Order: sequence, then structure tokens, then C-alpha cells
Amino acid sequence: MTGTHSPAEATGPGPDQPTGPGGHPIRVLLAEDQSMVREALAALLGLEPDIEVVAQAARGDEVLAAVRAHDVDVALLDIEMPGRTGIEAAAELRAALPELKVVVLTTFGRPGYLRSAMEAGAVAFLVKDAPAAQLADAVRRVLAGERVIDPTLAAAALAEGANPLTDREREILRAAADGATNAELAAALHLSQGTVRNYLSTAIQKLAARNRAEAVGIAREKGWL
Repeated sequence: MTGTHSPAEATGPGPDQPTGPGGHPIRVLLAEDQSMVREALAALLGLEPDIEVVAQAARGDEVLAAVRAHDVDVALLDIEMPGRTGIEAAAELRAALPELKVVVLTTFGRPGYLRSAMEAGAVAFLVKDAPAAQLADAVRRVLAGERVIDPTLAAAALAEGANPLTDREREILRAAADGATNAELAAALHLSQGTVRNYLSTAIQKLAARNRAEAVGIAREKGWL
């Protein structure tokens, strides 16, 4: 995580702080499924003279279309959203609009989420209970080309190490979270029951869990799902 910066108190736009391209206020999309939280964040950011929340989304699968429709400079994405997670939406944005700056916000300070967000193309990762001034400052910093990462999460991510699960193991654990049987998992994922059983067994061993339910809990707690 070298080269990252901890959020600093924002003092409003100065001579070295950017506005959006063309000198207009920084155009922000805010994606958050809880309407009260989304509206509160939008209101707080709207108090900043150089930031304008031009679009909002309640679902992850609405993000790309909203960004394209509103000429967004910075996308602020919650992780836990219906339709598509913030991390999945970040990856979609990186593929479609690589110049867009993506900030991931989360209630859960889990090291695995930080790694996943960075791998998906996010340039900032902050917890939602950070002061509004820090969030506004992060918006300015990422537009200037910086990375902004909560320092406590950065240290925890380094200490935690990489996610030991493969993409397929994560997929099967996510699918197993609702208590589906091996037969149901096999049918849903177009795999044999033996293959599903082998993946689950490997994932359980990697996580030092006693069973699949415990493996799901451990992986979720660490942000690896």
C-alpha cells in the first residue's frame, strides 16, 4: 500500500485543489442502497462549493448507466448493494470508463474488502462513518490522481495477507451461504456434485473451518466473499 495517503481535513477548494474538467464543480455519483444514508451523504457533499452530486443510484447494476448519463467525474460506491456489489460495479466501471475515479465506501472495515476494491480499480477506500470533510477531501484527492485509503484498513490488509480462496471457491461458498445442498449447487453452477464437494472441502480446509457454514462466516468476516 505504498504511496497511499490518509484522509486530511478539507478546507474547501484552493489554488492547488481541482475542480472538474472545464472548471465546473466535481461531478459525483453516489451509489448507496439505504436511502436515508444516501440522501444524508448527498446533502453533506452538496455543501461543498466545488462538488456537485449529479446522480444517485440504489443498486449496483444501475451505476454504469447513471455514470454515462450524467458525465460523472467521481463515483462513490457502497459495497453492499442489490443487483451488483460496489466492488463488482467498480470493476465494470474500470472496464468501460477507465479514466473515471472510483471511491469505495463501506460500513465494514474488513481488510479483504480493501484488497478486492483495489483489484477492481478503486482509487480510494473509506469507511462511511468518516467525517464528511474527509470524504470531500478524498473526492478532490482522487481527481488529482492520488490514492486515498483509510490508514487503519491499509495496515490491517497488509497484516491479514491475501485471500487464499480461488474465484471458483468464492463462487461456491457464496452460493452455499443460503444452505443449498450439493445437488442444488451443482445444478445452479453447472458442475458435478463431486466437483462441488471438492471445492467446498478445499475452501473449508483453507479457512480452518469445521464446516461450510463456518467457512462462509469466516470468509465474510474477512471480506473475502
